[in-house]
Parts: sequence; C-alpha cells; structure tokens
Amino acid sequence: MEVSIDKNSGYCFGVEFAIQMAEDELNEAGSLYCLGDIVHNAMEVDRLLKKGLKIISKEEFFTLRDCKVLIRAHGEPPATYEYALKNNIELIDASCPVVLKLQNRVKVAFDDVEAKEGQVVIYGQKGHAEVLGLVGQTSEKAIVVTTEEDLEAVDFSKPISFFSQTTKSTAGFYKMKDLIASRMKASNPDFQEKEFDANDSICRQVSNREPQLERFSKEHDVVVFVSGKKSSNGKALYGVCKLNNERSYFVENENELDRDWFVGAQKVGIAGATSTPMWLMEQVKEHILSY
Repeated sequence: MEVSIDKNSGYCFGVEFAIQMAEDELNEAGSLYCLGDIVHNAMEVDRLLKKGLKIISKEEFFTLRDCKVLIRAHGEPPATYEYALKNNIELIDASCPVVLKLQNRVKVAFDDVEAKEGQVVIYGQKGHAEVLGLVGQTSEKAIVVTTEEDLEAVDFSKPISFFSQTTKSTAGFYKMKDLIASRMKASNPDFQEKEFDANDSICRQVSNREPQLERFSKEHDVVVFVSGKKSSNGKALYGVCKLNNERSYFVENENELDRDWFVGAQKVGIAGATSTPMWLMEQVKEHILSY
C-alpha cells in the first residue's frame, strides 16, 4: 500500500508565523499568555502548553494587566487593543496580514455603507475568532450569515457590503452572493448593481487548495483528512475531499483511524487543514503503514 501526504497541505503562512512567534517568546521567557487557542488543532495546542503557553479566554484577558499576551493569526477587535493599552499589556501581535487587511476593508466599507443606512454582511462561522474581529470593525453591527436561513436577518431593500471570513469555502461564498443579489432584486424593482458590493475576501492560500485537493482526492483510493474538529477551514476542505472521493475520512489524530477503511486500497492520501502540523500528518502516515 502506497501512502503519500499532500504537499500542499499543512500550515498556511499566517499560522506558521503565529506559532513561531509563540515559540520564540517561550524559549526566551518560559511562559506566555495566548488569547484563545493559538491554532484549531488540539495536538499542536497540547505541544505548546507543555512548553509554557497559557491559553486564556476573552473574559480572563479583561482581568489582566502588566503582562504579555499573544494575539493569534485570527486577529482581534479594537476593544482588545484598547484594553491592552490602558492596562500595560504588551501584545505580541501575530495577526495574519491577510486578516488585518480584511479588517481594514470591512471598517472602510462600514463607514461608507453606514452613511447610506446600509449593512455589512459577513459570510462566516458565528462566534469564530476571525469573525468576531471583523464584526468589531463595525461597532458590532455587521450581520453574520452561515446558512441561507441566516439571510432572514438581512434587509434586502438597503445597500449591502458583503465579505467572507478568509477560510470559508469559495463555492459557499458565491452561492450566498447569488442568493443576496436575487433577493435584493426581488425586494426592489429599481435595484442598481452599485447597491450590492460583494467582496471575495477568501485567502488565496486557502482557496487555491480546493482545486489541488480535488485532484489529490481523485488520485487516491482512500483519503484521510487530518484536522482539529474546531477548524472551519478543515471542515470546508474535508468537504472537498468527500465530494470527490467517497472513501474520505476525517480524523483528529492517528488514534481515530480504522483499519477497515483501507481494505483493498493501493493508494492512500493524507491531507490536512491550514491548521494541521506536518508532524501530525507524518504520525498518521506511520500508523497507516504499520497495518
């Protein structure tokens, strides 16, 4: 049985940068607060906890002062920076540059659309750290939509600026875009295209993985997708695998593998999310080869 790891899988540069910043500080100081899980992968979080990383909640953050705190790649809303400034908290800001650029675009769009009594709508996972940071740029007024049912909260008679969480599915974004456009036209006979500003803000490092994964999935008899269960990106990319290869399986680590999955398989492929470390995919590979 031939087992190969998708060369395009593993950390995106934003996650890799955040983990490197955390490790540099831990090597120097021995401990560091991190606001939320540094990455949506329990195995990697556990590795860093053993090195001295201390994961704190938003509620815990707002009780701190006179310390250092890492901001992970997902970014944070303005309130986090304001509190840090007032309470002598040194922020080690590992926000992904792609996310920071999107935050700025959302803020500019909100200021513009607010003057027109319009709305900012964000296609994303409600409660996700990146989405909370984006909503924070709009004084908490942005409407977050994940499913078609969520569109009930949108007023289609008003102008809309539409964005996406950077790690969402491209196909999902364009499906939602078409639904919004059709509803705006239906609710307003005088609808003009300029009233709907749709911005494909999905990270290209993420979106480019979809066609790559389509090919990878079709080239193998069985695909094992390795990802943390909290990863929005992982769920989206696993969906690509499953759509193109029915024998695709989602695991968090090698302990969740099932020997029966590989009966009759000649070629097995291992892929992962932008939050999946290469060492974890290597562990999964070694486990499969031991069968």
